Parts: sequence; structure tokens; C-alpha cells
Amino acid sequence: MAGSISFLKQVHRAFDEAATHTDLSPGLTKQIREANSVYQVSFPIARDDGRIEVIEAWRCEHSHHKLPTKGGIRFSTLVNEDETRALATLMTFKCAVVDVPFGGAKGGIKIDRRKYSDAELERITRRYAYELASKSFIGPGIDVPAPDYGTGPREMGWIVDTYRALTSGELNAEACVTGKPVGIGGIRGRTEATGRGVFFGLREACSIAEDMAELGLSTGLADKRVVIQGLGNVGSHSARFLAEGGASIVAVAEYEGAIHNPSGLDIEAVIEHRKDTGSILDFPGSTNLSESEEALELECDILVPAALENQITHENAPRIQARIIGEAANGPTTADANDILRQRGVMVLPDMYLNAGGVTVSYFEWAKNLSHIRFGRMQKRAEEASHRRLLEAVESASGAHFTDLEKDVVTEGSGEEQLVNSGLEETMLVAYHEIREIQKRLGDKADLRVAALVSAIEKIAITYSLLGIFP
Repeated sequence: MAGSISFLKQVHRAFDEAATHTDLSPGLTKQIREANSVYQVSFPIARDDGRIEVIEAWRCEHSHHKLPTKGGIRFSTLVNEDETRALATLMTFKCAVVDVPFGGAKGGIKIDRRKYSDAELERITRRYAYELASKSFIGPGIDVPAPDYGTGPREMGWIVDTYRALTSGELNAEACVTGKPVGIGGIRGRTEATGRGVFFGLREACSIAEDMAELGLSTGLADKRVVIQGLGNVGSHSARFLAEGGASIVAVAEYEGAIHNPSGLDIEAVIEHRKDTGSILDFPGSTNLSESEEALELECDILVPAALENQITHENAPRIQARIIGEAANGPTTADANDILRQRGVMVLPDMYLNAGGVTVSYFEWAKNLSHIRFGRMQKRAEEASHRRLLEAVESASGAHFTDLEKDVVTEGSGEEQLVNSGLEETMLVAYHEIREIQKRLGDKADLRVAALVSAIEKIAITYSLLGIFP
């Protein structure tokens, strides 16, 4: 129920509204709006039983204002050109909002991964990587894919191995994709990065007393009632971090249905229950909801759609009870629904900001691959030595004595994961205040989505100006 217009048209509609708040020329806004290139491919793969099946796939590079382009690869039966273009467009704006130096891209293979064996998925992934490489749609300085819905580190490992075989001697081959296993050039903290970014963004939004007062909410995450739609990588990590931050997860929805407990759910226990039974339903102490969509309309403070696009529509938006919506998924709210939520005074933290944690840490991974050195390797021991000397000076001046264990805890230097998480936190906080200031400047004419788009458009326009393409 995506409404009367396509996903891509919804993205363009939001862009067109934001563009009215800039003074850019029509030619420049059109260049920023449209996709630079789209590659559609059909290729045969052999099934395990010997049958030949033709697979459809796409890759869209939306903007070349900065290179490489960046965006995930998803496996889904919903993949088509319109969706791929729309998601690539959002990636351009997402990268600009959080100041990650990439253009936007997106790719997808039209399959239901549950219907294929691991060997078949490997053949599909490697053939897709070959097709991208043959048309120069992948490379450390060209286009750098990452995991998305239905893919993960394993698929990225297959792609980098295929790319390395096709480009013998390429020094920076590992940088052709991100989201890889740590052992082949991945980075610690990437798996949970999008969910951690969702947490940082919601925590910062809830920390501003003025904004919470307008919503009739208290400041902070403590005791905020949260509904999570989607318990995949993003949803599960978002739920974990929000619970650790003091929020109460009162409902979880998945494709098989939803569970609800107003007193709160133990999210770790829910995840284990699903692993054991194959479903979140019948979780002890919770009430089953037969339709997953029912969870979106439950009474709560924060709703986190972390599944697919077009989940909040003009049909259910009037019944949404949450005061804050944190878009952990790409495009979960249709354009018509966004208008309804704005009129109702609901705060929507837009996807192009809130789920930018993944691309932010992907940037760190890409930079690590190009530098060929692990984050923290040069400074960790130096930091520890410096901290220990400071602690010893405190002992000498005060007469205090610290045990060896206390010294180890206090003086520990920053390793890769700590540096990654710190960089992600800084990125999310700075970006939030940038878009909030734009929203305050525009007043009632704009919400945070429009403000985020204005921020992105203006940053991209500056790049084109510096390149001398547009005055």
C-alpha cells in the first residue's frame, strides 16, 4: 500500500519541496535530483539440480559529484529499477548530510534468498560482481557496495574475492566493498553501526528539553516506550542499544506477526526465542498480534520502522500514536503519510539522517583499506603509556595508591572499535544539530526531513561550484 505514486516519485517529491527553500538554479537542482547512470543485467545461473535460471539485477550510481559512489546491495523479490533509483538517490543525500565523501549508489538482485542454497547464493553473488566489474560499476575509486537487506559480510567476502581475481595485482582490492568480515579487511563495529547510529540520533533528539516539551514528553530516553518493526540487523541492534539507554521495548514486529507487552520485553530473550522457534510469536509474557502492521499503531512514545520502505502510509498514518518516529529503514514513510504526520505534530527523524551509521562506518572501513593500517595501531600503546604516567603523577602528588587492575582500566588506550564508535557518535551528533538548526530557521515551512534535504542539497551544490561545473 505505497499510495498512488511510486517510491522514486515520493523521493523526488520530497526533494522538490526542499529545493524551494534554496536559491539554486533549476539546472543545478535537476542535476542533483537525477540519477547519473543505471545498469540492468540478466544473467543465467545453474541451480543445484541442474536447472538454469535467469536472474535479474540492477546497480544505480545516482551522483558522481564525489567519487567513489557508495550504496548497499539487497536481495529481495521487491527489487526493481524504480526502487534501486530511489534508494541510490537517498544514499546521495544521506552521505551529504553526515559529510561522508561519497556519491550515492544502490544495487539489488531480484531473488528470495530463502529459496536458494548457500552454493547457489554464492554463484549468484559472484556472477553479479563479475557483471559489475565488466562494466566498471565497482572499484575502490569508482563504486563501493556494502551489505543491505538480505545480504551481509559473507556476500561482501565473495564479492571482494571475485574482484581481486578479476584485477590481479590491484593493491586496494579490499576497498572495493565494505561490510566485509574483519579478517579480510572489515572493521570492528560495522555490523552494529546502523543500529548504533539510530540510538545516537534518537538519544540526541530526546536530550533537547525544548523539543520534548513540544511533544509532551520528558527529556531523555529513560522509560520511553518503543515499538520496533523489523528484527533484522538494524532493528535488533537498535533495540539493544535503546534498551541499554533506558528505553522500554514494548512491542516487536516481524513478517510473521508481532508481540506486545506494555511492561516491556527482554529484547535479548526475544531474539533467542526467535532463533529457537523460528518466530517471535508466543514469546512468554507477551500478547500475539496476528498482523505485523498492527504494531505500528500501538500506544508508544517512539516508533522505529526498521524493515522495508512504504510501511507508514496515508492509510495508517492517522492512527499512529507515537510522538517520535525514528526511520531506521530506508523510505519507510510515504510522502502522503509524512504530510499527515507533520500536520499532527509528530517528530520524524528521517532515514537519510538516522540510518546513516552504516555508511559512516563503511567510510571508516574504506579509509582503513586504503591506508592499509588498522585504526588504533599507531596510538593505542602511546595513549596507555601517557595515561599511566599521568596516573603515577597523581599517585605521587596525592599519596593515593591504585591497584594494577585499576591502572589497567583507567589507562587503556583506544582500539579500533572504540575509535569507530567515537567517530560515529561525533558524526551523528554534529549532523543532527546541523539539520535541527536549518529546521528552526525554516520554521513551520519545514520538518526535519525537509531540513536534512536542504542540508544535503546545499552541500552538493557547493561541490559542483568548486568543481566549476555550476557557478
